[in-house]
Amino acid sequence: MPYEWLPPTPDSQARLHLWPYRSLPRRGFVLFIGATCALIAVPMLAVLGSPVLWGILPFFIVAVWGMWFALSRSYRDAEIVEDLTLDRDSLALTRHGPRGARQDWQANPYWVTVHLHPTGGPVPNYLTLKGNGREVELGAFLSEEERMVLRDELQTRLAALR
Repeated sequence: MPYEWLPPTPDSQARLHLWPYRSLPRRGFVLFIGATCALIAVPMLAVLGSPVLWGILPFFIVAVWGMWFALSRSYRDAEIVEDLTLDRDSLALTRHGPRGARQDWQANPYWVTVHLHPTGGPVPNYLTLKGNGREVELGAFLSEEERMVLRDELQTRLAALR
């Protein structure tokens, strides 16, 4: 699962660290671009040394650059990390979004409720925390099943704090 409960620290009783799942690791990214270049270059061997190569070469470069750009953009947009710190006196959620955007939310854990919206949210089984007059999303990048499991774990941990 793309989240983990970290061991307690002197400052907090529990800490949850969430991140988006990556189906293509960086090494796979390099291998994919290399394999694409090789597979596109094989048919170009037939026109090597002829003027036709110069007509085909720009399309080859644009195709490889397009894949490189799209995959790099996907990696940048998925640089989301959410940290949830649970303590007896406070609950703090910090979301580090893509391109350095940071959002913070704090509430008293006694009044925080965990909501799972099966429909009506941006994703199915939308998970939110409500407290301190605000409702914030948690783990929108997780799968439906992972959000359901996380809801149960959060409710158990919050109940233990009360």
